[in-house]
Amino acid sequence: MTRLIGVLAVVVLLFFPSVKADPVDLDAVLAEAMRPTQVPAMGMLVIRDGAISTVAVRGVRRSDGADPVSAGDIWHIGSDGKAMTATLIASLVDRGVLSWDASLAQMLPDLVDRMRPEYREVTLIQLLSHHAGLPHDVSDTRFIDSFYADRRPLPEQRLAYIARALEEPPVAPPGTTFNYSNTGFLIAAAIAEHAAGSAYEDLMRRDLFQPLGMTSVGFGRVPAGQPSGHVDGRPISKPDDSNPLIFTAAGDWHLTLQDWAKFCIDQMEGANGHGKILRPETYRTIQTPHPADQPTGLGWGVQDTIAGRQGLVLTHAGSDGSWFAIVTLFPRLRSGVLVVANAGEAMGGEKAATAAMISVLPSLSPAAAAKN
Repeated sequence: MTRLIGVLAVVVLLFFPSVKADPVDLDAVLAEAMRPTQVPAMGMLVIRDGAISTVAVRGVRRSDGADPVSAGDIWHIGSDGKAMTATLIASLVDRGVLSWDASLAQMLPDLVDRMRPEYREVTLIQLLSHHAGLPHDVSDTRFIDSFYADRRPLPEQRLAYIARALEEPPVAPPGTTFNYSNTGFLIAAAIAEHAAGSAYEDLMRRDLFQPLGMTSVGFGRVPAGQPSGHVDGRPISKPDDSNPLIFTAAGDWHLTLQDWAKFCIDQMEGANGHGKILRPETYRTIQTPHPADQPTGLGWGVQDTIAGRQGLVLTHAGSDGSWFAIVTLFPRLRSGVLVVANAGEAMGGEKAATAAMISVLPSLSPAAAAKN
């Protein structure tokens, strides 16, 4: 059984040389990153001056075939979609449908009697910054697995899931410490559904994907004929090689690199006062640490530097165990890099994607000032 894995603050790995001339030879970067791994294919997109600069792909869609990946292929980005969920929630706040400060008891009144008292005052900010005290996932894995065969509408499934989750004790008092939680994002999706009267997936299409022209986005498994995720050296084939569809809001997404870049560019343009989706102050809310001394925005990791490069940095990594994706953006410079691999950590997806990312960072941001 696969579970979503997310990383907010990227751990900077320095096992690959990181300096290359600009423009960067992305094909060579991918070849070097894949070489010591079992990753069948990778893709990489670089953003410069607020626009797509270069896209490169390398490898095969499936390890049991010879069909090469192409620049327009669809990839699974896992928990990197959390920033999109946070942006949807923020758009509902902008429109007055939701409030950052409302309590969970106010936002989901039908579940008040079932949720533990500790959760009743949790806010959207706490849910989306992983400070709600919630566990990573519901502890009963058999309960999670039951959703593979569940045929109820997804909003009903999500309510069933979060009702169980809110009965479990917190891993820490809400508001006190960072605890990465997929459940917090599923709760946020259910809150959006309750407030807006539409399914989360429909809200995403209407309020985010359509305005940004993101036409390739889908939920769940990547369609046939596109790159396949891989586990144990083989293309995924079993239901539990990926996650139940209720996990969409926490990171069960697929799309082209170009469509992912449209979202990332809007996030950077928003940081500079020119975004299409949110008010300037609302982009700042998403991209500001909560609390101020933590590297956690809403759906983003927020860092001052990365791999010795100047920030501000927005970053995230995601995987469902059979894919790996990582993004690093420099909003002030309007530059960034997106990297995807069709294999998870066990086959070297994380190692390869992180190495490829680090290789291009010197061409995207100046060196950070040395600390005294």
